[in-house]
Amino acid sequence: MLELKFLSSLEKIFPDQGELDAQPIESGIAARGERYSFQVALRSDEPGIYRVSFESDFNVRVRLVEAVPVMLPANQPDENMLRTVPGLYPDRLDELECSDRFRILPRQWRCLWVTVMVPAGAAAGTYPVRFDFHRQEYGGGWLPESAGSAVFPLEVQPFALPEQRLLVYEWFHSDCLAAYYKVESWSEEHWKIVENFIVDAVEHGINVLYTSLWTPPLDTAVGGERPTCQLLGIRFDPESGRYDFDFSRLERFLDLGEKHGVARFGMSHLFTQWGAKYTPKILVENGPIRGEARFGWKVASTSEEYAAFLRQLLPQLTALLRRRGLEKRCFFSLSDEPHIDQIETYRKLVELVKPLLDGFPTVEALSNFDFYASGLVENPVPSVNRIEPFVGKVPALWTYYCCSQEQKVPNRFIAMPSARNRVLGVLAFVYDLAGFLQWGYNFYYSQFSTRLLDPFCETDAGGAFPSGDPFMVYPGRFGEPVSSIRHEVFFEGLQDLRALRLLESRIGRDAVLALLNEGLERPLRMDDYPASASWLLGLRERIYRRLAAESSAL
Repeated sequence: MLELKFLSSLEKIFPDQGELDAQPIESGIAARGERYSFQVALRSDEPGIYRVSFESDFNVRVRLVEAVPVMLPANQPDENMLRTVPGLYPDRLDELECSDRFRILPRQWRCLWVTVMVPAGAAAGTYPVRFDFHRQEYGGGWLPESAGSAVFPLEVQPFALPEQRLLVYEWFHSDCLAAYYKVESWSEEHWKIVENFIVDAVEHGINVLYTSLWTPPLDTAVGGERPTCQLLGIRFDPESGRYDFDFSRLERFLDLGEKHGVARFGMSHLFTQWGAKYTPKILVENGPIRGEARFGWKVASTSEEYAAFLRQLLPQLTALLRRRGLEKRCFFSLSDEPHIDQIETYRKLVELVKPLLDGFPTVEALSNFDFYASGLVENPVPSVNRIEPFVGKVPALWTYYCCSQEQKVPNRFIAMPSARNRVLGVLAFVYDLAGFLQWGYNFYYSQFSTRLLDPFCETDAGGAFPSGDPFMVYPGRFGEPVSSIRHEVFFEGLQDLRALRLLESRIGRDAVLALLNEGLERPLRMDDYPASASWLLGLRERIYRRLAAESSAL
C-alpha cells in the first residue's frame, strides 16, 4: 500500500529526505476564480509505475515534482535556506507520462503537484477532490485492487479576488527562445514559441512584457554579443544619413501581448548595462549591405552618430505607440543599474533622450538613493535590500531582487524555502508597491551570454548566479514552457496580494496592516518577517475568514 500525505504548496520534499518533517494539511481554502495548489506526497514499499485517477467538480491539473541539479545554492547563504550544499533539489513540474502515470522509486518520496482551477461562478461550499492510485504489474497490466486513495476537501469562499494591480516585469528573453530551439528569430516557428511563453507568463501574473526593439544589451560581455533578435526593421541611406523604419514586427509583437492580456510594454534599454557607456548592437540595411551591425561596443553612448539615430527613431516610435493608444502602457529604460560614478554621462543621455520620448515615462533599476536624488531617474526600482531610503519619497514605488539579495530579504532561489518566495505578496501590500522587477523569466545563457546552456542541467547560468535566479520556466518540448515550484508559488503570492487588496476595500488599509502584524514582535519589513510556511498559511486563512464574514455582512 501507498503511504500518502497531503502537503501544502510551500513544502519542498527532497529525494533523499527519509521521514517527512513537513506538516500535512487536511483541507484547503480558495476564492472563486482562484488557482489553488497543493501536493500529494507518496512512498511505497512496492516501487514501480503507478497510475492516478481523480474526481472533482472542477478542472484539476496534476504534475510530477522533479528534482533538478543545484550546484550553487547561494553565494552567501543566511540561516533561512533549505540546504546550502550542492545536490538535487525539487523544482521542475513535469507532465505525467500518458497524462496519468508516474514512477515511484525505491526508498524515495514522490510528490504530485495538484492545481485546482476554481470557476469564477462556483457556489460557496466544500468540494472534494478524490484520488485513487493503482500499481502496474511487472511487464503488463494494472493490479485490480487500489494501492491507495484519499479525499482532499477544498472550501470555496463566497467572493472573488479583484484583478491584479501590481505590475510584474519579468524580463522576457525572446532571443533565448530562438537560440535554445534553434529557430530563426521572428520566423513563424519563433513567433509560435514566443506566444506559448507569453501565455504562460500572463497566466502567472507577469503583466509587463520586455519588448526587443533590438537585441537587448543585457548580461553581455564587453565586446561580445547575443544572437540578433530585433523587432525593428531599419534601413540606412549613407548618402542622406536618413533611417527608414519598418514597425510591422513590433506591431505584431504588441498585438500578441494585447491579445493575451499584457498590461504594459517595457522597451529594450537604449544603452548598455552598468553605466550606459556604450550603445546596443542594432542591425540595419546599409545601402546594398543587408544585415549590417551598427553601433554596439565600439560606439560610445554619447556619440553623435547614435544621437542622430535616436532623434530619428524615437519621435516615430512614440507616435506609433500613441496611435495605438499605448501612451499610458509603455515605458522606456536607459541603462540597467547605472553607477553613481558615471552620473555625468547618464545626465547627458537623459538630456538627449527625455525630449525625444515626448512624455513617455522611464523606469530604471536603481538602488543608489543619491543617484535618484539628482533628479535624473524618473521611476527608480531599488532592490529589496536597499528599498528603505526610497520608501515615502517615491510615488508608485517598485522593487526588484536578483542574484545579490541573499540576506534576510525575500527571493526565490531553488535552495530557499517556498515561503520566502511567496511572502513577497504580503510585503508588496505592506510597502504599497506599484511594481516588481526580476531579470530572469527565461534566461538560458551563461553569465555574460558567452554560451548557450541546457537549463535542465545547469540552473545557475554556468555557476554565476544562485540556482533558480536566471529563469522561472524551463524550455519544454514542442516550444512550450515547463513550470517550476517557484513560478507557481510566486503566483500564489500575487493571489495573496489580491486578497489583501480586496480586504482593504472592505475594512481599510490600517485595519489590514493591523491584521498582518497581529502577534508579531515588530511590524513586517522586507528584512524582518516570519520565515515559516505555517505563518503564511495561517495568515491566508485569517484573511479569507475575515473576507467571508465581510461578504456575508454586505
